[in-house]
Amino acid sequence: MRRRSISLATALAVVLSSAALMAGAAGTAAADSAKALPVMSVGDMIVDGAHQRVYVSDPSTGRIVVTDYSGTVKATLAGLSGVTGLALSADSGQVYAAVKNSDRIIAVDTSTYAQTASYPVGAAPSDLEVVDGRIWFSQDTDFGSLDISGAEPVVHLSQRGDVGFGGDSTMLAADPAVPGVLVAGNGGELAVYDVTADGATLRAKGPMDSGVKQLDLTPDGRQVLTSWGSGDGYSIGAYSATDLTQETGYPDDAYPNAVRVAPDGTVAAGSFSWYEPDVHIHRPGDPVPVRTYDFPNTGNSSGADTLVNGALAWAPDSSRLFAISENVYSSLTLRTLTDPTKEPPALTVAAPAKADRAKKLTVTGRLASKTLPAAGTALTVTRTDVESPKGRTLAAARIKADGTFSFTDTPPAGGKVTYKVSYAGDTTHAPASASDAVTVSRQTTSLTLNNNGKLYAYGKDVVFTAHLGTTYKNRTVSLYADPFGSDKPKKLLRTAKVNSRGNVSATVDMTRDTTVTAVFSGDARYADRTVKSVAYARARVSTAVSHHYKTGRIGSQTYYYFHKNTDPVFTTTMNYYKGRSQRLELAIYYQGTWHQTDAEYFALAPNGTSAVRLEAPGQSGIRARIRSSYVNGTSGDNVNSTTYGAWKYFTFTK
Repeated sequence: MRRRSISLATALAVVLSSAALMAGAAGTAAADSAKALPVMSVGDMIVDGAHQRVYVSDPSTGRIVVTDYSGTVKATLAGLSGVTGLALSADSGQVYAAVKNSDRIIAVDTSTYAQTASYPVGAAPSDLEVVDGRIWFSQDTDFGSLDISGAEPVVHLSQRGDVGFGGDSTMLAADPAVPGVLVAGNGGELAVYDVTADGATLRAKGPMDSGVKQLDLTPDGRQVLTSWGSGDGYSIGAYSATDLTQETGYPDDAYPNAVRVAPDGTVAAGSFSWYEPDVHIHRPGDPVPVRTYDFPNTGNSSGADTLVNGALAWAPDSSRLFAISENVYSSLTLRTLTDPTKEPPALTVAAPAKADRAKKLTVTGRLASKTLPAAGTALTVTRTDVESPKGRTLAAARIKADGTFSFTDTPPAGGKVTYKVSYAGDTTHAPASASDAVTVSRQTTSLTLNNNGKLYAYGKDVVFTAHLGTTYKNRTVSLYADPFGSDKPKKLLRTAKVNSRGNVSATVDMTRDTTVTAVFSGDARYADRTVKSVAYARARVSTAVSHHYKTGRIGSQTYYYFHKNTDPVFTTTMNYYKGRSQRLELAIYYQGTWHQTDAEYFALAPNGTSAVRLEAPGQSGIRARIRSSYVNGTSGDNVNSTTYGAWKYFTFTK
């Protein structure tokens, strides 16, 4: 800093303008579920109900991933290049997998996940089905069989007969409930075969839509279903299994890409749909779905996740349907859809918005579904209030023929009273529940809190006392302190019953302006109350003077003495807050009067200090004073109340 000699007249303007902050300062939600699937592609998916496992083949990485019903991975089988089709033995003891790039079918033990056998079949196998213990496998435009029941495996190839399958991969379908029947389709051609240990005999053949991604055979053996039907609109195709004449199918959304039939005959129809439901569930022969599933959007596109082609599979007991969805990032998710065969009823409950305590009120509602349960079906009713926070079961409500219901109740407690109505479900309907709340009147008690608006010295321990008036049962009050500033959260000071005078107290260390809150949570007859008291705390401000050669008194005031060419340093210490500055004021004593100069702000270091050096005037006889302060708002924050530090007096001599 350059020194300069100034006249007393100009000192008022120069002293603060030459002040500088010293570098370094002084010191320094069984429910549906979904889980990410660690695969890059889906060749096939089957469900082992005996062990509650889902097998997914991933031809891109040559792996089979095994999960439980919730999607948690239990095993990964690697080194299976091009693995696609999967099939399960009748006893659920073995999973068979078509390893396309090795021209083999392998067997995997479902208890240990160990490979137990490997069968060469002469050409790249893809889709698999097990019929009467024999493994049928497709090979491009044909199919064959593998019989492992004897001492040596027996392979039969070229079983399609005179059916002109085209395309890349023939699809197969069968059902354990229909022995001796195999369905095959590819390139717009569909065929039904009667199969034995000697081979396949063509029963019927006919055309199908070339966009079909999956086939299935109904468990009654009557129909073949295809994932895309012929004719107008989007639908699941249906054909007679006897002669493949076209029958009425099942409507679907754009674009149909999967079909699977449950052991009880329920049809799951899937579609590649960005903006419509992805899965439709139909009862046999019913074109109106029992329920639909619409996948969420887990990517960043306008359309939602979509169903992977052919990625549907039923649990053997029809209790779950498994689906694999894909988002815009090509991430795959295994979705477990529970109770898919049951209608999802819609239950609504309507209670009055307000009611008087101890007076009768009426609650109404409706149970709606594709088909209604019988009139008189009981609904469980539960009332939850401040006296019964876990709920109290009331008399059952019963639905009428149109699904409506009503019941009356006399609420014994005031406040929020919730009525929950639940339907247990049955063999064709899923459970459902709904609730509505009514505000029941309560009396108002008095609640006060002292010290509102009072100002305290920094760090003073202040006792805040809440006073609670008349209540019914609850005599507990909670006291909270919320210091100003975003870095310190609101905290609970105390929760306790008031004393015999209705009082409860807590102590606050007043280092900041603080909002203290008293909360009475209410009881059955008196409403909750909250009151606040805002108390204020000064900042902690002190200033140290250095580089003086002595102190002495001028009149009644103590002064710091500096030589005329020595720069005084004033170090202010203040309780720190991020972004806080001190306000420094300088005054000059001239002709018997103190003349105030402009104030200037200097930032505090993180340790709460700020050191300012004033350029020496170069002449003696000047008397001055300096004061550091915290000013609420203009010092950079508002967590303390404005606090003025003490004046520090100094003079310059030769």
